[in-house]
Amino acid sequence: MMLFGKISQQLCGLKKLPWSRDSRYFWGWLNAVFNKVDHDRIRDVGPDRAASEWLLRCGAMVRYHGQQRWQKDYNHLPTGPLDKYKIQAIDATDSCIMSIGFDHMEGLQYVEKIRLCKCHYIEDGCLERLSQLENLQKSMLEMEIISCGNVTDKGIIALHHFRNLKYLFLSDLPGVKEKEKIVQAFKTSLPSLELKLDLK
Repeated sequence: MMLFGKISQQLCGLKKLPWSRDSRYFWGWLNAVFNKVDHDRIRDVGPDRAASEWLLRCGAMVRYHGQQRWQKDYNHLPTGPLDKYKIQAIDATDSCIMSIGFDHMEGLQYVEKIRLCKCHYIEDGCLERLSQLENLQKSMLEMEIISCGNVTDKGIIALHHFRNLKYLFLSDLPGVKEKEKIVQAFKTSLPSLELKLDLK
């Protein structure tokens, strides 16, 4: 397992180098492999552990309930009772998470904050999928979406299903065209939401 973690970190670091068009298909395929859902693994270790493995494999970080430190090293995931570590926050900055991996989040009950920043594979379908997860609809309090070029108004509007959402920050989203419509939609559906926009 340690070898896999080191290899995945090295591969994720290589993604930032300029490559030919053909190599883009390779990285897309590899990222899809990292996102593949293993339902047997979720059953065996529980949703929080399986989701932690998925997120860290894809370059994201997690913070567990009752802890201040972010977990970012796949090889140093905590051991012990499987129900001890519950994901409270996710920072997916520069990660390769994509929609096919979002089934990992289905059993998470304590996630309060998600940050999606420079996530090239995040699109409207991902946000719609997230907003349909009943546990997240109850637990989510804060969300930030920054520099995710495939997100449009449709994906943002879907977030109104997070009925306890208190804070939403949107920045550098060129696919979002109708700011006023978004503001009005959230004023109606989530009147206590603090909505911050840094959109052109």
